[in-house]
Amino acid sequence: MLRSLSHKRHVHHHLRTLAATTSTIKSPLHPSPFSPVRTLSTSSSNSNDAELRKYLGYTALLLFCGAATYYSFPFSENAKHKKAQIFRYAPLPEDLHTVSNWSGTHEVQTRHFHQPENLQQLEELVRQSNEKRMKIRPVGSGLSPNGIGLARGGMVNLALMDKVLEVDKQKKQVKVQAGIRVQGLVDAIKEHGLTLQNFASIREQQIGGIVQVGAHGTGARLPPIDEQVVSMKLVTPAKGTIEISKEKDPELFYLARCGLGGLGVVAEVTIQCVERQELVEHTTVSNMKDLKKNHKKMLSENKHVKYLYIPYTDTVVVVTCNPISKWRGPPKFKPKYSKDEALQHVRELYRESLMKYRAEDITAKSSDSREPDINELSFTELRDKLLALDPLNKDHVIKVNQVEADFWKKSEGYRVGWSDEILGFDCGGQQWVSEICFPAGTLSKPSIKDLEYIEDLKQLIEKEDVPAPAPIEQRWTARSQSLMSPASSSVEDDIFSWVGIIMYLPTMDARQRKEITEEFFHYRHLTQSQLWDKYSAYEHWAKIEVQITSS
Repeated sequence: MLRSLSHKRHVHHHLRTLAATTSTIKSPLHPSPFSPVRTLSTSSSNSNDAELRKYLGYTALLLFCGAATYYSFPFSENAKHKKAQIFRYAPLPEDLHTVSNWSGTHEVQTRHFHQPENLQQLEELVRQSNEKRMKIRPVGSGLSPNGIGLARGGMVNLALMDKVLEVDKQKKQVKVQAGIRVQGLVDAIKEHGLTLQNFASIREQQIGGIVQVGAHGTGARLPPIDEQVVSMKLVTPAKGTIEISKEKDPELFYLARCGLGGLGVVAEVTIQCVERQELVEHTTVSNMKDLKKNHKKMLSENKHVKYLYIPYTDTVVVVTCNPISKWRGPPKFKPKYSKDEALQHVRELYRESLMKYRAEDITAKSSDSREPDINELSFTELRDKLLALDPLNKDHVIKVNQVEADFWKKSEGYRVGWSDEILGFDCGGQQWVSEICFPAGTLSKPSIKDLEYIEDLKQLIEKEDVPAPAPIEQRWTARSQSLMSPASSSVEDDIFSWVGIIMYLPTMDARQRKEITEEFFHYRHLTQSQLWDKYSAYEHWAKIEVQITSS
């Protein structure tokens, strides 16, 4: 959406310039009541009038020739690009489909948005598109911040191909259509006592999409999600429908398993599952000094572990998840603080901030029945509202981060549940995210580069006065054998760290969203230019943003 708006503004400016040039050319030849020719003093001599008309004529001729040359002879790449923009972003017909991603950061319009209901329809679509030389791009649920599947030329979405086809309880394998969502798959195989080995933060991705972009959960012993794929059915333009696996065609399998939809449309996936089990989630608050002492132990002794760093504070939230002990059972723990007590300082800051920023709106809001009660809002909802008041004011963001640190300190404790319920994370509202992956040694010998990266990142944020909200999220995985995975490696014991930075889009105000977007890309560019090469980092496929330029 941002790109489209940028191009539209450019085109409108370009057309206004052209109109102004045409007006300037015609004005001396066809004077209007407002023309400069009519405002000349009648007391001027005839020779002065003639001289003026001569120079106006020369000026008009020069402008006309310049405009004609510019638009008829694209003598530079810049000129070609501008002409192409006028054509490409001309007013669009009403019959186009508008498709946007979840965060509202990207939007396209296309006449060709296909949703086949079965394999035969998908095969026919790919065949016809190939014959007509039409491009189509597979698109999933549209959750990726960069809108990786969006394409104006045409898209195919498998949301109607969402069935579980086979369940092999003995092998713990499940064959599904690629359009099924993660939550739908998990719900469907519960009755068989099975679940997925690992999960990303949310459950709304289509299986085809989450595999193709190399998504991941957390756990230094657990690989990215593409490693759970046993075999795939791929619909291709040249070879029709092919089934690939490590046994049948290992070279193609490891390339296509995390292939971004570039080698064909993934129609079916066979996934290696695990037995469904209950986990104990333990949330504690630490600091970098203590973290360094215990880091190796954290990675090796916990099935799932992640760190949440809060910029401009020394607070690190440590979240671990492990199977319930058969001998000890679930832990007996009574929270020290209630939910209301944990949110107390967050609510207080929100009330104070409202007084500061929107004093004139408070009376209206208090009488507006549609405005939710502050006591009914979750922490992430309160954070969004707080940031919306002044999202790029570093001092305000620091205050929000400080009350977030307090919230987590008062939220320490345990939570018990099934893995598909526990291994999730409330990410908040719409947002920009950049996530990178880099090697962190081996499981037996971590390099500690992962913690050094965070120290460098936090120093960079403070040095550059970045209004960075929380959290900076750090997770780990084992290697992937998929060649296109950011965690690809041939060494079995290798581990990789994944670090995500974020800026929220807590408002629908176009100007404010634009300003947040610009600040986020500045933030991202700082990390890219000063840290990525140093740590051999690659950006997650679903987070890569193509730089938009005007030339």
